[in-house]
Amino acid sequence: MAPTSSTALVELNNVSFGYGERRILDGISLTVPRGKVTALMGASGGGKTTVLRLIGGQYRAQSGQVLLHGAPGEGACQDITRMNTAELYAARRRMGMLFQFGALFTDLSVFDNVAFPLREHTELPEALIRDIVLMKLNAVGLRGARDLMPSEVSGGMARRVALARAIALDPELVMYDEPFAGLDPISLGTAARLIRQLNDAMGLTSIVVSHDLEETFHIADQVIILANGKIAAQGTPQEVRDSVDPLVHQFVNALPEGPVRFHYPAAPVDADFSVGAPS
Repeated sequence: MAPTSSTALVELNNVSFGYGERRILDGISLTVPRGKVTALMGASGGGKTTVLRLIGGQYRAQSGQVLLHGAPGEGACQDITRMNTAELYAARRRMGMLFQFGALFTDLSVFDNVAFPLREHTELPEALIRDIVLMKLNAVGLRGARDLMPSEVSGGMARRVALARAIALDPELVMYDEPFAGLDPISLGTAARLIRQLNDAMGLTSIVVSHDLEETFHIADQVIILANGKIAAQGTPQEVRDSVDPLVHQFVNALPEGPVRFHYPAAPVDADFSVGAPS
């Protein structure tokens, strides 16, 4: 059953976005239910990160609505595409973002990276900021690494520091852009487990953009496959695995041939390699 507005935190209604004549999203509609982990998947260039940027307000939809709902029972609902700067900044305080590869400030310590959003967006006393930072670092297993610099931690640890920073302001929504990219199997499993555990323990709503099929399907409540500007499949991980759509079947089974071709369109081979062919 599709979530209703009372159980949804984010909704995209008939949203289109592109660059010039290149259409990235073509009238898509989707719902992100509260308290759940929603995975956005699909081939590279399919519009997954674009969806995150539309929700965060970095991009404005060219048509359609990107709705952010208030608390259940409040009935408040705002269209991110129509927000002014002050409204957008207020909405972003309800969101956390884990950027691809972490995007830590290289000249700040682990502690100061996590403290940054608290110092930037609140007027809390430094003693309280210290306690909050240590709690967030403890939640990701890195309280003991607080005095290290980003250059002194591993890639997996850096991703966990970035996660602690993303939840520093206790957001309702956390968005993850390729949280598993470049991680070894141990770090990858740790990151996946943390996303699920923090989502449930803190009552978060999570959107995960990922190409890692097994780990993402393991932690997700809902999977949405984007392709050719449309939604190719949507449902539970098992429902998506069972899809008979050729493109979805190719994607979930990692097949080299299918609707997504291995060869980029080109002239016939004999035309390129025949004697006297143009160079």
